[in-house]
Amino acid sequence: MSPTQKRTFRAWALLDRDGTIIVDKIYLSDPNGIEFASGALNGMRLLRDAGFGLVLVTNQSGIARGYFDNAALATVHARLVELLASEGLTLEAIKHCPHGPNDGCDCRKPAPGMIRAAMEDLGFDPTRAVMIGDSDADMGAATAGIPGIRIDLNGGSDVATDFLQAARRAAALFS
Repeated sequence: MSPTQKRTFRAWALLDRDGTIIVDKIYLSDPNGIEFASGALNGMRLLRDAGFGLVLVTNQSGIARGYFDNAALATVHARLVELLASEGLTLEAIKHCPHGPNDGCDCRKPAPGMIRAAMEDLGFDPTRAVMIGDSDADMGAATAGIPGIRIDLNGGSDVATDFLQAARRAAALFS
């Protein structure tokens, strides 16, 4: 496939990073600290096999707070992409917000900026997408017209207890 060709997917999964596909290490700036969350790899395979394109959308206020810079984040994401590739998985895009919670940007979840940028860059319809995350901010994706599936390790009737369960629910939305 040439670099200008876009792959076609039947649906899209927008994935939070920390606490969703990787264990939340709080301001992760060391690529060696990446540890996949329970069910993440199997869930991502399930979504891939169900025809989903996978997009990472992640708030990274550690940049605004001075804990790490864009270069350190790029190193972490490069390692994440490498680890996923070793598992046969691909992210179609990575979108991040470098701002702090009080910066008033349009990209920090729950604001829809990152999701809208992904929709524009990848050309997908929000009615064929789902957001999977572990926070109220992630579930704010509904502001971009996308349903959310929340992961909560403590369980509950309207949440998934791990990524694999969330992936199963997402796949069922577009079966």
